[in-house]
Amino acid sequence: MTLDLARDLPAALADRAAAWRLIAEIAAFWGAPLRPEDGCTDAELDAAEARLGLRLPAALCEAHRLVGNRPDLTGNQDTLLPPAELYVDRGCLVYRVENQSCAYWGIPLAALGQDDPPTVVWPDAADPETTPWTARFSVECLAVVLTEPLLDEDAYVDAGEVDPADLVDWTELPQLYEPGVDTRLFARPDALLALQGGFWTAMRAVSEEVLEELCEELPVSWNNY
Repeated sequence: MTLDLARDLPAALADRAAAWRLIAEIAAFWGAPLRPEDGCTDAELDAAEARLGLRLPAALCEAHRLVGNRPDLTGNQDTLLPPAELYVDRGCLVYRVENQSCAYWGIPLAALGQDDPPTVVWPDAADPETTPWTARFSVECLAVVLTEPLLDEDAYVDAGEVDPADLVDWTELPQLYEPGVDTRLFARPDALLALQGGFWTAMRAVSEEVLEELCEELPVSWNNY
């Protein structure tokens, strides 16, 4: 399975149907294609709406029907909440929580009427201000599925510190996040890498051999998972 993110990501960022197709291709690229049972049911989504007393955006429902039961794609580090655990806080519908509850991601309640609403993030603080995260929820889903598999310790992954200038053989992908979010994505035909904070990187390769080659090529202080 080949994956050309540099070619296909721009269309997926502009159209959520294309985003869902690309998410399916990403899952297949990592050797675990999507199956019908990987999604949440309409009954689960209906129950969430009844419990919350609000209408869930179309993009959120579509995403949960697609990958709601795929923690390998959505929950290695932070957790995409299942419909039964969605809740309202700070004027937002909270859909994702950091693994130590240090950050929360949500959709502003005022934007729930949009089919593909924007997302925001805020820290675990007494009175935090929300910060724009992605322009649309479907873009957030792409970001989740592109980054969370890089932290799957059962896969061919590693992490460490890297100088972006050393990523000469990698293609930087279009920005998924809103201005101010310091996360960049880089791809090769056989690997994907996320760079956060200007230097910290998480990387996944398609095989052990490729991972070993990349770890040797890049002058990085690897964690050696």
